[in-house]
Order: sequence, then C-alpha cells, then structure tokens
Amino acid sequence: MLIKKWNSLSLIVRICIGLVIGAILGLTAPGMTWIGVLGTLFVGALKAIAPLLVFVLVSSSLANAKGGNMKKFRTVIFLYMFSTLCAAIVAVLVNFIHPVRIQLAGLDAAAGYTAPGSLSEIIMNLLMSVIANPVDALSKANYIGILFWAVIFGLALKHASDGTKKVMSDLADGVSMVVRWVISCAPFGILGLVFEAVSTSGLEIFTTYGELVMVLVVSMLLVALVLNPLIVGITLRHNPYPLIFKCIRQSGVTAFFTRSSAANIPVNMELCKELGLDEDMYSVSIPLGSTINMDGAAAVITTFALTAAYTAGAEISIPMAILLSIVATFSACGTSGVAGGSLLLVPLGCSLFGISNDVAMQIVGVGFIISVIQDSLETALNSSGDVIFTATAEFLEWKKQGKELPL
Repeated sequence: MLIKKWNSLSLIVRICIGLVIGAILGLTAPGMTWIGVLGTLFVGALKAIAPLLVFVLVSSSLANAKGGNMKKFRTVIFLYMFSTLCAAIVAVLVNFIHPVRIQLAGLDAAAGYTAPGSLSEIIMNLLMSVIANPVDALSKANYIGILFWAVIFGLALKHASDGTKKVMSDLADGVSMVVRWVISCAPFGILGLVFEAVSTSGLEIFTTYGELVMVLVVSMLLVALVLNPLIVGITLRHNPYPLIFKCIRQSGVTAFFTRSSAANIPVNMELCKELGLDEDMYSVSIPLGSTINMDGAAAVITTFALTAAYTAGAEISIPMAILLSIVATFSACGTSGVAGGSLLLVPLGCSLFGISNDVAMQIVGVGFIISVIQDSLETALNSSGDVIFTATAEFLEWKKQGKELPL
C-alpha cells in the first residue's frame, strides 16, 4: 500500500521529499556516510547510460528522419549562442555594480590542474575531441565525439533497409526505457546527494566567500528569470514563464544536484517528450546544447575574471569588458572539451587584463572551494536552457503553422 501511494506521487514531489529528508539527515546524522552512496550510484548510472542514449537516439533519428528540421536547428543554435553572450554581459553588469575583491593567500585548491593557454588551444582540443575513436568517445563520455560519429552513422544508415532502421529505432526505445527506470530512482539519488553536500560542507560555504557566491547567484538568477524569459517572450510573442518554470522545475532542479550536464541529458530528453517536441529535433539539439549552450559557464568565467582584475587592482574599461564577454562566450562553448570545466578557462579571461597565471589560478582555487554552489548553479542554468531553447525553436514553427502552444 505504501509503495503504491509513493508511486502515485509525481516525480517532482518525490524528489522534493528526498531533498528535505537528505538535508535533515545531513544536519542531524552526518556520520551516516553510507547514505551518500545513493547519490553516487544515481549519478553514476545516469552518466553511464547517457553516452549510449545520445549515440543511439541521434543515429536512429537521423536514419529515420523525414527531413524539414534544418530551419529549427539554425534557430536553436542561434538561441544557444545569443543567450550565452547575453549571460556573459549580464555577469559583467552585475560585477560592475558590485565589484568583489577577495583574499588569495594560501589557496591551493586548484593544485594539479592545468589551464589552457589560449583560445586556439581550446579550439584544437575541441577538434581532437570531434575525431576521437568512437568507442573511446563512448567510454569516456566525450559528447562532441559521440555527436559527430552518431551523425555520421545516422546519415550512413539513411540508405539502409527498413529492417535495419527498425532495429535502430527499437534499440533507441530500449535504451530510453532503461533511462526511465534510472530516473525513477531520482528521489533516492537526490536524497544521497543532498545528504553528502550538507554533511560535508554544512553552511560554512555561504560565509567564507559569501560575497562572491552572492554575485554568482544574482547573475545566474537574472539570466534564468529575466534574460531567458525575455529571449523566449520576444521570439514567441507569448508568455514565457510557464515554459521557464517547467524547465527549471523538472530539469534545473535535477541538474543542480547531479552537477552534471551529461547526467541530465536523459532527464532533458524525457522533458522534451513530455512537451510533445519532435524527437528528430530534440535527440540532436539536447546533446548539442550540453556542449555549446553554456550560459552558466559564461557567467562564471566573466565573474571570476573580473574578480581577479578587481583583486589585482587592474583597470577595467567598457571595451575590455565587452571583449571579455565575447571571449567568455566562445570559451564557454569549449568548456566540455577542457578537463576541469569552466573554472579552468578563467585564466584565459584574466589574460585580457594582464593578470599573471599564478594569480588567476588562485582565483580558480576559490572556485573549487565554492564549487558545491558554483557548479550546481552553473549546471542547472546550462541544462534547463537546453530544453528552453529547443522548445522555443519548435514552438516558433508551431506558431507559424497556426498550432496551439501547450504552455
């Protein structure tokens, strides 16, 4: 009876219950470390199935595609890039209004990490990721390589027999079913993740570097609740907030706790299906978004670079801030191709102000210290945006055809 009652609740309600229980146990019983294993297993399962899901869905979709999606793809890519640039500009404005200076002595949290030396190095890393061995790309969750080879296989299979295409379609359906089983375990996974975060970090993380955390939170909330709705509203000429809140609730919340865009790809796929979007479209645009739609990463790179500049006493002009926004936009798109993510691209932004790599890497160290908040916010913003802009491109075509929008 209890299990039946539990299953009758919506997934979001179950996740909220897991979140509350995890926080309470983290504060009252931090010694029960085995609870954190639930979160590790959940994220591990999502990360394990996501590369295979992306490969079979993209391949199957292209092999069975009827065509007519190119216009929507162009719209999605434009929205991804434009929103990332705007997110960087928003972060610049917030930092101009409230500049942050921090103490750097004794930081070594970034020890062992190597930042890329230039934008050309990031581009080369991305190109090498594209042509990686397909089996190696799957095993290492190299999504740029997975996307490239999935597209190649999908296009090649367009000329295969109907039986072969049916096998690909059935395989995609089977992997999707496995993903739904994994996602059904989300409440227990979130419970474990919240328990681990609260029991290990407590509330101290909000006070030590609270001012920098506040700037990041304000920047990302402005992007999530003002900028993205503005872009969607202007594009669709329709109230954007039902879509925005649905994506934040069902994609952003999960991404916040898993802190992995890759792990959240299956969640986003399910949300796109629930919204009634074209599978040929979202099976490509969602994995693509996890590599180039980086609003949160652009805000992080911009904020940390400006914090380093203020801390070092560097002069910041408007043209330099604009240049930083552009560099952050293109650098953020290369985040997935650089070990360590967006934080390791901060020295590239710092170089615009003539700040030494030693100081820049100390700022990166601060980032790793507050990463439990920074990375969670960044991933939630990035991942929810993937669905928001995929849905926006699809809904735009629906409006042109006179169809009613579902939200």
